[in-house]
Amino acid sequence: MTSAAPVIIGIGARTPLGFNRAASAAAVRCGISAIAEHPWMVDRFGLSMKVTRDAALNIDLCGAERLAALAIPALAEALAPLGDAAAPLRVSLALSLGEVRPGQGPETGPAVAEALSAWLDQRLQPGRVLPWMGGHAGGILAMEAGARMLAEGEVDLVLAGGVDSYLEPETLEWLDETEQLHSDDNIYGFCPGEAAGFVLMATPATARRLGLPPLLKLAGSGSATEVNLIGTEDIVLGDGLSAAFREAAAAAGPQPVDRILCDMNGERYRGNEYGFAVLKSTGLFRDAGDFEAPADCWGDVGAASGPLYVAMVAEAEARGYSKGPLSLIWASSVAGQRAAAILRRAEGD
Repeated sequence: MTSAAPVIIGIGARTPLGFNRAASAAAVRCGISAIAEHPWMVDRFGLSMKVTRDAALNIDLCGAERLAALAIPALAEALAPLGDAAAPLRVSLALSLGEVRPGQGPETGPAVAEALSAWLDQRLQPGRVLPWMGGHAGGILAMEAGARMLAEGEVDLVLAGGVDSYLEPETLEWLDETEQLHSDDNIYGFCPGEAAGFVLMATPATARRLGLPPLLKLAGSGSATEVNLIGTEDIVLGDGLSAAFREAAAAAGPQPVDRILCDMNGERYRGNEYGFAVLKSTGLFRDAGDFEAPADCWGDVGAASGPLYVAMVAEAEARGYSKGPLSLIWASSVAGQRAAAILRRAEGD
């Protein structure tokens, strides 16, 4: 991406650690964990399932209603910088949700999109909503799609992000049956969580016209497909992830990244994949071993992962503890999608 690369002018987050981006990022920085026992679900060992959940939502709220309840506060926070300026602007929503799985069918995406569209249409001119089931990489893929829409002049602003929840009882039972659920007896599983994250993207020219200082610049993004999938007997060699890294780096320029945020969640596969991808990405990292995995604190939050990492980078810049001007975020979906993005400090935009 060139100097006309899109900028991020708003960010919203809703996580088990906080109801906005500042609280969520601060809790992760302090190493606070939201992992706790589920009120009534037990695993195959007879132990309470370990999950993270939004404390303000009734545990019995399910399906599209739960996802919308997570997403709307994050959308509102991302839109807040616009104030009353949003009304005449063309705004689209690029929305990713978790992959199709037990407890979440293909009808979930359209149902959530309908609920979010109804909320947005009360505040903005009706715009396109592009929903898809993208999994962990989905939030970054939504940002990539948003950058394309802005570059092509289709819209003035894009809300890009994701919402996900693993707390459907059927989903939790499936995770337990397939040995994906973390417990004292299964240390290589993950702690299922739920969250929403959205970024408000614009061209630099639109941001200047609105008088809104950019929080970050999307310097480059990349996506690819991994054929050796998690949960299979195939050996992952990091081909898809390294391809996403290279594409993002080619757009961002040759300077190595200073900070790495990723969706490693305790599953052995993800660590192996990253290790091989690093070996194939010479010169990209200042220190490839110095990565951050927020799932240790807020659990695995699926499609919300990427935008929430953007929130963490923005908070570091705003509060003066950034490691440097470039940050890499990446995520890997179970179905094979791989996505990465490089965020640049927005000096001079």
